[in-house]
Amino acid sequence: MARGDLIPGRKHAPQHLGRVLVLGLGKSGRAAVEYLLPLVGGRVDALAVAAGARTEASEAFAAEAAARGALVAFGDGAVAELAARAAQGAGGDGGAAREAGAAPAFDLGIASPGIPQFSAFYQAAAASCSELVSEVEFAWRESAADSRWVAVTGTNGKTTVCALAAHVLAGAGLAAAAVGNIGDPCISAVGAGATDVYVAEVSSYQLASTVRFAPNVAVLLNITPDHLHWHRSFEAYRDAKLKLLANLAGVPGAVAVLDATNDVVRAEVRRLRALGEGGRGFAYVPMGTAEGLDGDMRARCGSDNAAFLDGDGMLCVALDGKEHRAGRAGDLQVKGAHNASNALAVAAAAFALGVDDPDVAAHLRSFKPLEHRIEPCGTVAGVTCYNDSKATNVDATLTALAAFPETRPIVLLGGDDKGTDLAPLVAAARARARGVVCFGAAGPRFATAFGAPAGCRPSEPADAAASPGTPPRGEAEDSRTEVRHALPTMRGTGETLADLGGPAGRDGSDFAVLRASHLEDALDAALAIAGAGDVVLLSPACASFDEFGSYEERGRAFKALVAERSARVEA
Repeated sequence: MARGDLIPGRKHAPQHLGRVLVLGLGKSGRAAVEYLLPLVGGRVDALAVAAGARTEASEAFAAEAAARGALVAFGDGAVAELAARAAQGAGGDGGAAREAGAAPAFDLGIASPGIPQFSAFYQAAAASCSELVSEVEFAWRESAADSRWVAVTGTNGKTTVCALAAHVLAGAGLAAAAVGNIGDPCISAVGAGATDVYVAEVSSYQLASTVRFAPNVAVLLNITPDHLHWHRSFEAYRDAKLKLLANLAGVPGAVAVLDATNDVVRAEVRRLRALGEGGRGFAYVPMGTAEGLDGDMRARCGSDNAAFLDGDGMLCVALDGKEHRAGRAGDLQVKGAHNASNALAVAAAAFALGVDDPDVAAHLRSFKPLEHRIEPCGTVAGVTCYNDSKATNVDATLTALAAFPETRPIVLLGGDDKGTDLAPLVAAARARARGVVCFGAAGPRFATAFGAPAGCRPSEPADAAASPGTPPRGEAEDSRTEVRHALPTMRGTGETLADLGGPAGRDGSDFAVLRASHLEDALDAALAIAGAGDVVLLSPACASFDEFGSYEERGRAFKALVAERSARVEA
């Protein structure tokens, strides 16, 4: 059976996959192995798993996979070891060539998204495979030919848009599911066979290893600097994101939804417009203009389609000569200008798939806020706390700051530093916040950016009551004292909490810059200077890996800390 023969009724699934290498045993890697194991001896000649570093979980999974017929190796040399073992057992198409080293050891490689393309591990796999693709690409190829894919990428907002889109489409009666970085891995959903519309959150990591991936609707939200350690440059990161559009011309009726308020995405809009419909091969819907979300790109530069907020705050989408209305942004349960943009993107995608206006409007209104995304998570002595742990970069934190127009929050910043420019964050925080607490591995650099003395050490929340740097604010002092009584005795140096000073905030009050070692210390430091009616916002602008395994773990830890302190106040 020739590997080039495709299975009828699938997107692009060869009848014979040959020898397959799975690179990495993260969530998507495990899902790919689970999908492929039953195919060994049929479509798959041999399944090899380069498992990477050893963990208790990966060793247990690898042992089970090996018992079911997979070849498994750990460590940096895993790919070379597996290639040698595969060559020793070479047979079938290309067997002699493999034995002689004239052909790659594997016909197909499937890479986990956490493995950088520039790493030796990835490069070894690329050299050993005829083709190396992401799990998203593999799942799309294996999916039913009549299935539809809505693929969402962007620096910020992907998860909310995917969850909201799946909510709207399922509510409208479609068999839709959120997959990829949200929900089940794409290949797990494809294998289950219960989904007709896959709403896939796809990262730059995954897109970098796509070849044929061609969704029916591509949603590109925004592109700002992020993951530069992984991609090595902003240009490489941008280009990975733009690969989402690479194959749309081959999909009948494909539509791209593009955030034209973002400078980088707007440049792509200009490029697509210059190509003309014939040279482009698909329709695109620009959201907003350079002036903001209320701009109509049809009036601005003659676009055929547009998505925008009208003067009454109505979510409007003009597509294929039809004018659609999806309700008012003010009626959404998810607040903030960024969520109006998210809802507009979802509305455009839903209309592109043929959903009626009333269905889109009704299900946009019924959607509730997601966990870890400006999520209210309790009060401590009148201080309201919000968990925005998903804000792992500066732009996400800027969005969170803009979501509190009536209150100046105390913001917890820090974690695993991504090394991005902090100047926009400093300016926005000084304009919109009462103060910041800089914590974790990134704490020293963040505090220095806010004007703290070089080498300033973390402060100790338990001593905050005596600090000359946190003066009372009239009636708020009673509630602040109540908060302090709720604070546990914390680890640390025993130094007093210090307001490191800085220019006045927008209401003329002092702007506090505090340092803390860990998230728990940071919360207590913020509560120590907060009073009833204040807001404490965890929106770290950093990854979580200095202290936690994921932003979800960090967010859950924060909520537990808030609940513990709230209970102590009420006791």
